[in-house]
Amino acid sequence: MQKKTTKIPLSIVTLTLNNQRTLDSVLKSVADWADELLVLDCGSTDETESIARKYEANFLYRKFDNFGKQKAYAVSKAKNDWVFIVDSDEVVSDELREEILDVFQNASFEGYMIPNTLIFLGKPLRYGREYKMPHLRLFNRKHGNYNDKEIHEDVILNGKRGSLKNHVLHNSYADVTDFLNKINNYTTKGAVELHRAEKKVSVFNIIIKFPLKFFVEYLFRLNFLNGYRGFVWSFGQAFGSTMKYIKLHEINQNNFKSRY
Repeated sequence: MQKKTTKIPLSIVTLTLNNQRTLDSVLKSVADWADELLVLDCGSTDETESIARKYEANFLYRKFDNFGKQKAYAVSKAKNDWVFIVDSDEVVSDELREEILDVFQNASFEGYMIPNTLIFLGKPLRYGREYKMPHLRLFNRKHGNYNDKEIHEDVILNGKRGSLKNHVLHNSYADVTDFLNKINNYTTKGAVELHRAEKKVSVFNIIIKFPLKFFVEYLFRLNFLNGYRGFVWSFGQAFGSTMKYIKLHEINQNNFKSRY
């Protein structure tokens, strides 16, 4: 039986857009021990808001422009100095909860790296980079906040960072179709970001990118040990990396600025 805990002065910050599939389990994993749940939505039309309010979350709205700015805004609205960024498809493990509670007894760093494990096609990927990949998610906002990147946003921290051992479980993809849809979305944003940075890519580099990326993901990063799921993951990473540069090439060649 889970022991009762006193809530700590920590704001859980979550961004949402139509996350009824995952949000209940996300908020359930943090509601009993963090004294603020802050959900920043950008226009959900499903049951996301009602789920958030069931857990008495502070539910806010902001029109989405990019992930970095959205997270920075949410952090600025938190009531506590310490914030923990938990994505709308991530569940905090019991072990991580206990570790964070211990850290709050005597925090010796301004921020903490949190391991993140991907749940893919129903099970964790236990080999490769997606097993306990560290991200700076728990930090004191007096010492940092997010940059304004379109994707792959990061916390800029003015201070020391520590590392925790236990992980959040990242249940990002409902199925293969969802996986491919998200690849399509992220590769478009990635290509636009590269175009704005005036990056170029040759046809030769596009052609060799898929086999090289697949080799790295499937063999070098040991995803073959994840079985069939590791193959699908590696294929998707290679496909996505290649498509991002195909889209960049298209934008550069045709100057589709108005389209994007």
